Amino acid sequence: MDELPKRLAAEVRARRASLRLTQRDLADMAGVSERFVRFVEQGKPSIQLDSLVAVLGTLGLELQVTGRASQASRVAQPPGGQDGAGS
Repeated sequence: MDELPKRLAAEVRARRASLRLTQRDLADMAGVSERFVRFVEQGKPSIQLDSLVAVLGTLGLELQVTGRASQASRVAQPPGGQDGAGS
């Protein structure tokens, strides 16, 4: 299992357990299927982002995207070397 789905699965399971919610409870509260909650908690890598965000929001969690330090030097400059702010 990839590292991100594995970490995400562990966080969701732990938060759900700490809130004493069943998978069914969480699914109902987030407006997703119980099957979807199971997939998240199993670390299934192909899940719908909007549904995942709903589950995380219900648990008081959020998804953040950050750059990887090891790949920062590989990121290409925008066309023309501009930062996107215009000239």
